[in-house]
Amino acid sequence: MAADTLTEELTADTGAGTIELRRLRKQFGGHEVIHGVDLSVQSGEFCVFVGPSGCGKSTLLRLIAGLEDVSSGDVWIGGEDVTDNDPSKRGIAMVFQSYALYPHMTVRENLGFGLSLERLPKAQIAERVEAAAQVLDISPLLDRRPAQLSGGQRQRVAIGRAIVRKPRAFLFDEPLSNLDAELRVGMRVEIARLHRELGNTVIYVTHDQTEAMTLADRIVVLRSGRIEQVGTPRQLYEDPDNSFVAGFIGSPRMNFLRGEWRNGQAWIGGQGFPVNLAAPPADGAAIDVGLRPEHLSVSPSGEGAPGLSGTVELSEYLGGTQFVHLTLADGSDVSAEYRGKEDFSPGQAVTITPVEDAVRIFDANGQRMR
Repeated sequence: MAADTLTEELTADTGAGTIELRRLRKQFGGHEVIHGVDLSVQSGEFCVFVGPSGCGKSTLLRLIAGLEDVSSGDVWIGGEDVTDNDPSKRGIAMVFQSYALYPHMTVRENLGFGLSLERLPKAQIAERVEAAAQVLDISPLLDRRPAQLSGGQRQRVAIGRAIVRKPRAFLFDEPLSNLDAELRVGMRVEIARLHRELGNTVIYVTHDQTEAMTLADRIVVLRSGRIEQVGTPRQLYEDPDNSFVAGFIGSPRMNFLRGEWRNGQAWIGGQGFPVNLAAPPADGAAIDVGLRPEHLSVSPSGEGAPGLSGTVELSEYLGGTQFVHLTLADGSDVSAEYRGKEDFSPGQAVTITPVEDAVRIFDANGQRMR
């Protein structure tokens, strides 16, 4: 079986990979960790679950896979209710953080082991293994054992073991966490290429927002077992629904400054900044003003437009850009991105000015005001 034939088989049924979660709940010992989640993932979509530790993203993945029993609600895959199906009957394949390769087996044997348990003919197993090895560019490694492979090569083998099963969907649970920074970048590119070529549905769990932003068609942001927002990377970054999403997506994170709404302006530290809101709050209402680092211009005090005064605490020079971390007069900590040629030193007085139309306003409960 050639690699392109395997690709054709994987993408033959355009509706096979739809995944629907309906009012999904999970309890451990009476403690509810997943709270009535509703989610629809389209066939062929690359969907990333992201959120802080303990938010429920891996538990949600395990519920989809059937590795955890659902307390209530339903899991549908490919238009079929699989809530009570065993993991092997759901048409999915998982790739874990740990490679879980059998050390005494060769790469070839690891790739084909699951198929041999299904009692597929040896010739068919060999064809699928060869095809997956071509797709992943690991054909020269087929006769090696895991101990003879690098971390990136082992992860390719783990992915290959999922590919040979020809699943309706791939479920990835933090697959790159054990790799160093350089390998993580390389494997991100590899996973993106594989999804583009194979076209299968992918649900990918990570705590790394860079992985989420670069890989996802849509991101699901989770907190405490609930979905906070679902959207494309650009939607979540530019149009967050609440301060949690706004602060979680983006690095460095969005700055939040306590302010007040007066006369159509957001007032911070005695300075008013015009903001167009379709449904503005009442005058005098307390607000939080969200400003991303790249939406703040920074200049030595006395230069540039009027703004907020602050003192430099640290400047991080990264070559193409510089992140200036400073403290405002009211004690607020702020990070600003600077792309000019000025060097900033600790203790230096500076002024920051928000870029027009880049200000985001949140109410006292953290909900976005538009």
